[in-house]
Amino acid sequence: MKPLRIIISGGGTGGHVYPAIAIAEAIKADSPEAQILFIGAEGRMEMEKVPQAGFPIVGLKIAGFDRKNMLKNLGLPFKVIGSLWKARKEIKRFNPQLVIGVGGYASGPTLKAANWMGIPTVIQEQNSFPGKTNLLLAKRASAICVAYPNMEKFFPHDKIHLTGNPIRSSIAVQHSDYDAGISFFNLEKGKKTVLVLGGSLGAKSINDGMVSMLEQIANKNELQVLWQCGKRFYSELSSIPLPPNLVLVPFLEKMDLAYAIADIIVSRAGATSISELTLIGKPTILIPSPNVSEDHQTKNAMALVERKAAGIVPDQEVKEKLWEEITLLLDSPALAAERSKEIRKMGLPNATRDIVQLCLSCIRENENFTNG
Repeated sequence: MKPLRIIISGGGTGGHVYPAIAIAEAIKADSPEAQILFIGAEGRMEMEKVPQAGFPIVGLKIAGFDRKNMLKNLGLPFKVIGSLWKARKEIKRFNPQLVIGVGGYASGPTLKAANWMGIPTVIQEQNSFPGKTNLLLAKRASAICVAYPNMEKFFPHDKIHLTGNPIRSSIAVQHSDYDAGISFFNLEKGKKTVLVLGGSLGAKSINDGMVSMLEQIANKNELQVLWQCGKRFYSELSSIPLPPNLVLVPFLEKMDLAYAIADIIVSRAGATSISELTLIGKPTILIPSPNVSEDHQTKNAMALVERKAAGIVPDQEVKEKLWEEITLLLDSPALAAERSKEIRKMGLPNATRDIVQLCLSCIRENENFTNG
């Protein structure tokens, strides 16, 4: 097979961008001579993160439908047409053997143009409820990689491959990481540790809930909390009196160590987060963000809750119910063990490798068909 030339398109959020980069890195690790081009949306995070990872990227002037400001949608048809034209131009110039779509604004026109040009496409759907872009592209795709079972209600069953979502290679937790984590975060060995994650930007509702729980945390001396609050909230929160058994950080540089020391994890329910949590296998409480399209996070969370693999607290009920959920797990070792066992069952540790092998298989099949 000639040297690989692959386009990866999509982005907009970390849930799309980081899996895309993980796929690209795995392709390069498997085939160092491979040429990879990203196509993203101008002004979105992929335009910064992809070059930082060492890959070239081209931006399309494309945006989603704005439900809050309808006037902004007047120019949307022109953006779509312009993006289709530019995507077709870039595909013709780069001449890829395969185009991979990871969801997000840019993947729509890019994969549509690839379909028109007879180039095979692979879709990587991170969520339990697909986005509109991937739903529209599914019929013409060669293969569809999913992270949840029972996706036949959305996609053609003969194209579905249950691979899981690509995650950071550093997330594989080793038992030896526990001591390193306790030391790194200046916590006490032997205490039950609750890890509270608000995402890189932080989550105001989770932070407000944590503030309301400070007295209960202080009174539970056998417990300690590592609370990641987000950069924009750190200055305000670090100025209030905090109990000695709580460590506040704006962000986590060593996520693998944070996971290693946790006995209970409180987290948002983004696709990448859930994929990591299924591999970590710790008792988890999910707080879906209400600020995402099509309520993806609630649907992701319920896919775990229905299998008794996690607890759930609605975003608007964090103050009233989060402490209750935490103490339930602390006081019920059997429940904590059941959730840990069930969430591990959902883990797919070889996701990145399996996606890459599937992509290579699609290229080989297309070349055999073309040559035959």
